[in-house]
Amino acid sequence: MTRRVFLAGVASAALASPLKSSMAVEGYIFQQYAQSLKQPLEAVIPQALRMAQAAGFRNIELNTAFFAPAERSQTLSLVRSCKLQMPSLYVGGAMHERDKADQTISRALEFGRLCRPFGCKAIVNNPDPKPKDEPKTDAELGVQAESLNRMGLTLARNGFELRIHHHTPQLENNAREWRHILQHTDPEYVHICVDVDWAYQGGFEPISFLQEVGNRLREIHVRSARNKLWLEDLEDSDIDYSKVAEYLRGNSLHPLIVVELAYRPNTVITRSLEEDLRLSRLYAEKVFGVKADE
Repeated sequence: MTRRVFLAGVASAALASPLKSSMAVEGYIFQQYAQSLKQPLEAVIPQALRMAQAAGFRNIELNTAFFAPAERSQTLSLVRSCKLQMPSLYVGGAMHERDKADQTISRALEFGRLCRPFGCKAIVNNPDPKPKDEPKTDAELGVQAESLNRMGLTLARNGFELRIHHHTPQLENNAREWRHILQHTDPEYVHICVDVDWAYQGGFEPISFLQEVGNRLREIHVRSARNKLWLEDLEDSDIDYSKVAEYLRGNSLHPLIVVELAYRPNTVITRSLEEDLRLSRLYAEKVFGVKADE
């Protein structure tokens, strides 16, 4: 074997090596599922959590809608009986007004503590946009950055990590709000959750988008789309997740990988949701080299 062939083999093995990450499934698709059945979320929670388990996931990321007071004990009981873990929890809320930010921080702590027995170590927050997605003023962005710093420090003191998520409103005007967050928050306490599809939907190339985040990355949400139309499962699409996986490996980044399905009204559905979740898990395991049950 020549030295060139040997080095090429080592390089190929490095690219194929698994990430030191874990995988989860996002609960949002179950909210859409309840809407499709014209049922309240609480009516489908038992089926939804069992579906996640049957599809091969062991970690799930839920949001506060799954913990309404009347259903809270049922959800926690089902998470336990399905042997699921919740490494992260999605807690939305406004951050650009101090009073509302205080409420968001308080809710994040409340729900984080509720889910701590199930392995919850991180809170994902997408700062609420203004009505009609009106751009936030410079002053409001300043309050938001200060509030996020305060939230990150408060959560850290209580054993949780803050991860900031985005949709497209934060990416308007050349990602003005998103870049303000990156530039004006403390990397020690304010970490990042990149939604790769929303970056694509906002017109950003995923790798360049991830590069701006750098080593603050702690979580990614993955979903497939073609011509900006969401597909029914995670599969080959306009978003090249193999390049995303290669970037993560090359930069020694190990984010939680969260499969987040979502359907548009014109998304073509050909299989059951459980099967779409199962196929999405298999695809993510193959591309990222991460096992959903680890």
